[in-house]
Amino acid sequence: MHKQLKEGKGSIAIQSAMAVGRSVAVVILVLAAALLSPPTAAAQTPSGPAEDLMASLPWEYGAFVNGGFGTGNRDAYEFLWAGLHVGKVLTPPFGKGLLRGQFELGAELIPLWQAYTPKYLRANCYAQPGGPQTCSNEFPTGGTYTGVSITPVILPWNLRSGHRLVPWIQGAGGLIWTNHKFPPVGPYPQPRHLGTSVFNYTPQFGLGAHYFIKPKRSIDISANAVHISNASMGDANPGVNASVQLSIGYTWWK
Repeated sequence: MHKQLKEGKGSIAIQSAMAVGRSVAVVILVLAAALLSPPTAAAQTPSGPAEDLMASLPWEYGAFVNGGFGTGNRDAYEFLWAGLHVGKVLTPPFGKGLLRGQFELGAELIPLWQAYTPKYLRANCYAQPGGPQTCSNEFPTGGTYTGVSITPVILPWNLRSGHRLVPWIQGAGGLIWTNHKFPPVGPYPQPRHLGTSVFNYTPQFGLGAHYFIKPKRSIDISANAVHISNASMGDANPGVNASVQLSIGYTWWK
């Protein structure tokens, strides 16, 4: 009975965390629709100093929360992250037309990285050449994975708008460590399969926008397509081919 209660509480905690992740994603989509909708005539006036600020090649510091989900054969996966970011605008504006913008270099630290996956029963199986295959007892895998992530290279291209809204596109690459090998492998049996890896890489591409609510303060929204893979450096590399990550944050500019 005690074990059942403990498992029940664990299941409730996982469901609550997954609900938070879904709520974050919904809030971000609503804010994105509001911020990226066509501006009114009043909003089209230079009501914010975004253009002057970006021309000064500023630094940015901020915090964000992220909710996401897997796609394809990982569509049952959900994610919840929270972290800090820093960036420096490096170039004056150049280019023409809609693509006129500025290059930036940034980085992120995510001390709270969680993934919620289905649970499986699996076993480790071994077979010596010419010998019989033997398997361990079944054990559970999957559920909640907790870790830390760092993205040391983020390369945004900030598009020039001249108003409160500064859209951007970016490419990035990072690294995740998780408390168990991620992603889980199952269900049983998995012959000659010892799992995946606690380290995974995160190449990614995304877009978003800074919306300036004060001269040096902005609300930030973004949508990123993130690939999660150990680059075949673990026992196996099933990975997460594509996940959709939606984030909202707040940034101080200097």
